[in-house]
Amino acid sequence: MITAAAVLAALGLSVSACGTGGTGARDEGPALSDSAAGSARDAAPSASVPAPAPATPDRVDAVRMVRADPGVSTAVKRDLKPCVGDEYPVDVSYGNLTGGSAADVVINVMTCGDAVGVGSYVYREERGAYKNVFRAEEPPVYAEIDRGDLVITQQVYEKDDSVTYPSGEEVITYRWTATRFTERARTHNDYSKVVGGESAAPADQ
Repeated sequence: MITAAAVLAALGLSVSACGTGGTGARDEGPALSDSAAGSARDAAPSASVPAPAPATPDRVDAVRMVRADPGVSTAVKRDLKPCVGDEYPVDVSYGNLTGGSAADVVINVMTCGDAVGVGSYVYREERGAYKNVFRAEEPPVYAEIDRGDLVITQQVYEKDDSVTYPSGEEVITYRWTATRFTERARTHNDYSKVVGGESAAPADQ
């Protein structure tokens, strides 16, 4: 009788331990801390969190997208031709610029010979289709994503500058606010004339 009672008591303690939780694995995941559990109980059951942009976004046909966009100039569309075979002078970047549920697409169209940017565009996914929300077509221009901001670089040429060596550049930073991009910062950089292949004028003797 004593032995049977001891066994029943041991079983009772084991069941109690399983019911109150322990350090073992659980089917529903790790146990919440007291503060986390309290926050979870206080949260409204219907609350939802927007899904982040996919880590590996679906690739787009950038050439087809640009050609089908009525906002792209006729000149850019006319010059958008393959450089070699079926390789087009187009750079494509994916990232989170507008806070949407899908990755935004940044497309830069360039020339084949010297890779001068002739058009930069940003497309945002809306209702299952991509919409053009930014356009810059003042060459040479190039668009990049920098920590959630859109950065546009436009090189500045003065008289007698070669395509390879511009005199400087304008760097403009844009940020998405509600429904459009607004300018946040602008920086002008002047390039040296004695580095990168340019020669300084000889001094007078």
